[in-house]
Amino acid sequence: MSAIELPVITPDARATPGFPGGSTSDRQRDRLVRRAKALSWLSLAWMTVEGAVAITAALASGSIALLGFGLDSAIEALASVIVIWRFTGPRRLSDRAEERAQRLVAISFFLLAPYVAQDALRALIAGDHPATSWVGIGLSISSLILMPLLGQAKQRIGSELGSAATAGEGTQNMLCAYLAAGVLVGLLLNAVFGLWWADPVIALAIAGLAVKEGRETWRGEGCCAPFASTGPRSCDEHCCAP
Repeated sequence: MSAIELPVITPDARATPGFPGGSTSDRQRDRLVRRAKALSWLSLAWMTVEGAVAITAALASGSIALLGFGLDSAIEALASVIVIWRFTGPRRLSDRAEERAQRLVAISFFLLAPYVAQDALRALIAGDHPATSWVGIGLSISSLILMPLLGQAKQRIGSELGSAATAGEGTQNMLCAYLAAGVLVGLLLNAVFGLWWADPVIALAIAGLAVKEGRETWRGEGCCAPFASTGPRSCDEHCCAP
């Protein structure tokens, strides 16, 4: 009778969510996947409304930062669609689908930066003065409250699933909160003190932050990604903190 060879389970395999005998059971993984998809659907609905309102208000007031905020909402909606796609059907257990989703989410960051940056520079050079937008101020406040809750929840789930795509979408939600804070400051400075230049300056900062986050998501930094180009599975405090 030939000897039965047992598979060798490496430390990385034990840490892989869904791996038999690993730290996350199949049932727990399924629960996390359902939660990730539910959060992405919620984000998609909110971003659709937020983007439409922000872009309409931006066109009416001439606010570049508010326009960038609206365009970011459309890009975040795209990231939500990508994560929903990643966890649908057989792709739910596919590392290849996860890697592809991670890259697509990273690219979505890069879509925002060039348009916002060139529009902000044109506004600074031309000295365009945006009008007061109280609708934009109200929208910024609501996003500033909601987005951190969504972003932190997705980053935690992304950490547990080893999904850089999910954590990257959460980072986009956090970026949306930063955008909302920046837009709110710019709109208030313009409305109260007439500091028109604060709006395009904040828009430029938004563009730079989008590029930074896109690069980190592309490389899988800050998330428990098994295919991160920077090395083996690892976690850091960015998205893996409870």
